Amino acid sequence: MEFTKTLLVTGGAGFIGSHVVRRLVINYPEYLILNIDKLTYAGNLNNLKDIENKSNYKFFQIDITDKKAIDEIFKLYSVDGVIHLAAESHVDRSISNPDEFILTNVVGTLHLLNACKSSWSDFNGKCFYHISTDEVYGSLGDDGLFTEETSYDPRSPYSASKASSDHIVRAYGHTYNLPIKISNCSNNYGSFQFPEKLIPLMINNIKNKKSLPIYGKGENVRDWLWVVDHAIAIDLIYHEGVIGETYNIGGHNEWKNVDLVHLLCDVMDEKLHRPIGDSRKLITYVKDRAGHDMRYAIDASKIKNELGWEPSVTFEEGLRSTVDWYLSNEKWLDDVTSGAYQRYYKEHYSQ
Repeated sequence: MEFTKTLLVTGGAGFIGSHVVRRLVINYPEYLILNIDKLTYAGNLNNLKDIENKSNYKFFQIDITDKKAIDEIFKLYSVDGVIHLAAESHVDRSISNPDEFILTNVVGTLHLLNACKSSWSDFNGKCFYHISTDEVYGSLGDDGLFTEETSYDPRSPYSASKASSDHIVRAYGHTYNLPIKISNCSNNYGSFQFPEKLIPLMINNIKNKKSLPIYGKGENVRDWLWVVDHAIAIDLIYHEGVIGETYNIGGHNEWKNVDLVHLLCDVMDEKLHRPIGDSRKLITYVKDRAGHDMRYAIDASKIKNELGWEPSVTFEEGLRSTVDWYLSNEKWLDDVTSGAYQRYYKEHYSQ
């Protein structure tokens, strides 16, 4: 079959990436989807078992910091667009090992941009779409929302590395006229998320009646975005967003961490046929994360007004769907919570 377009997705075996890849492969059979992923602890090809044999899908185990491997992919395939999701993404890990975050998130992004600049003799129909985070904006007080015009104020090695890559992407757009798009999203949740993140961590611990570690007093506020809605937004921005523009993607769901865990405990108790309130007894408070930002919240009115996107579910609906998925996929959870995960957990939550 001759394909009309070739899209390269980086980090496509990870949490968000696997949802994006699956959507593209299924909804655009006329596209050839190239998925490259380093397959670190958070990358898992089991996330894509249902599409691995599709004729319009190819996977390559590649580290985006490997310039030679990146250049080779662009030589082998006539890449029309890049959806760049590959990143080291966990704040705790960035505090422990900032070097890896700078290398992957900054240098890796640079290699991809250079590959596009070198191989695209004509920018017509081409696009480099960079997916970023709301953490680049810093921390909010009790009021206000992040907009696309909010000044950057990153406060962790992770957010600083993402802010750096955002600036480099924009610089290539201005300097070389590379056709770029950027989006900044709030906290994602849903199926296939590695349980270093709050929601799957708590689901796994509640299921096994382990303590539920919450940083500080649990008063930090985050906006939560269902990963399926995020994948829909990424599809929409790639195909209909304006070149050179930035779009903020948020779930309109602000929750204090402790309130979210309370809700999750009650949902899990209901699903596991335990007395409601039983799992709340597992909550413990641990030393707060260094430089822990107090509040993130996104104004997603631009993407709604210009592209017609908005969340399709309430947080409670998305959370229940997420819980159902993890309880129905215990083997997936057991497989990813061995080895490296155990070492990570001991390092960060053993107080």
